[in-house]
Amino acid sequence: MADERSPHRIAKLLARAGVASRREVERMIAEGRVAKDGVVIDTPATVLASLDGVTVDDQPVAAAEPTRLFLFHKPTGVLTAERDPAGRATIYDRLPKDLPRLVPVGRLDLNTEGLLLLTTDGELKRQLELPATGVERSYRARAYGQISQAQLEELIHGIEIEGIRYGAIDANLERRTGANVWIEMTLREGKNREVRRVLEHLGLRVSRLIRTRYGPFVLGDLPVGDIGEVRVADLIAFRQTLKAAARQRPPVADVAVPGSRRAPASRVSTTARPTAGGSRAAGGVRSGAQLRSAPPPRPGGASQPSRAAAGAPAKAPGNAPLSPRPAAKPAARAAEERPLTPQRPARIKRQPGWAKPKPKPGARPRGRK
Repeated sequence: MADERSPHRIAKLLARAGVASRREVERMIAEGRVAKDGVVIDTPATVLASLDGVTVDDQPVAAAEPTRLFLFHKPTGVLTAERDPAGRATIYDRLPKDLPRLVPVGRLDLNTEGLLLLTTDGELKRQLELPATGVERSYRARAYGQISQAQLEELIHGIEIEGIRYGAIDANLERRTGANVWIEMTLREGKNREVRRVLEHLGLRVSRLIRTRYGPFVLGDLPVGDIGEVRVADLIAFRQTLKAAARQRPPVADVAVPGSRRAPASRVSTTARPTAGGSRAAGGVRSGAQLRSAPPPRPGGASQPSRAAAGAPAKAPGNAPLSPRPAAKPAARAAEERPLTPQRPARIKRQPGWAKPKPKPGARPRGRK
């Protein structure tokens, strides 16, 4: 875990302290509600080592406590929000009053029930919600209509609905009960109403949706409306797993792909891959950028070597040379590099009737200085 005294942005520190989410903290800063030693902070990019002297609405902010994570069995008909302008019930109306300030990890729709994670750490909330983290979510859906396992298995390749691309979904037909089917689905992105929209796109009408798992945390036999806390040891082990998974993900770099006058930067993975010509130890490795920018083989048989392999200077996009052309050789140096073997002048064959022209009066004879 990172050093608590290391410098961080104030929005991140306040989110860790459980004051609010990062976005909510940024709104509070814009409204002038956050101050440091009596001076109002006007930018969320302010870097601090601690929250000493920081106040929110003129109230001092307590130091961040150890992170806590809770499992809540959300019932239907309850909003995942802090308050509702229409006066509908929210999850905070169902939670015990003696709990610390908790922020939900993701959201569940009004009519969706099941596992909802709540935490005191805004940074942990953000890690669990990011699609790049790849934390799995599992759901059980009861739907009306006809569907086959073969249709569900096609979802593993992802699907696009009304211009929105949904990632891979592992879906299995659990059982049939009359005209209804129970389907188990596991996904990693968790976009807004993703499960309902995908099933409706397949011609099904969802009548019940339950989230049963979020990462390693399962709903189990937790009663509806009850809440339980994750043990500290389990939470520490889970966060270490997240860090290890982040280190194993290949780095992504902005690489300009040549071939056009204005080559836009594209997201190209630079993970090395062995080529057919050798192993990693032998140097037969090319990056993703090199594979993309390699010229196609010329027609007529064997492929031509690249400019880098032939020793020629590479060219930038737009055929502009990366370095100036070498200057012309001096005349003296060019003369020194000529072959030393003398060449005989060609003999001129005289034609019949040809006579040597007479020199003009006053002209010097040739060959004399």
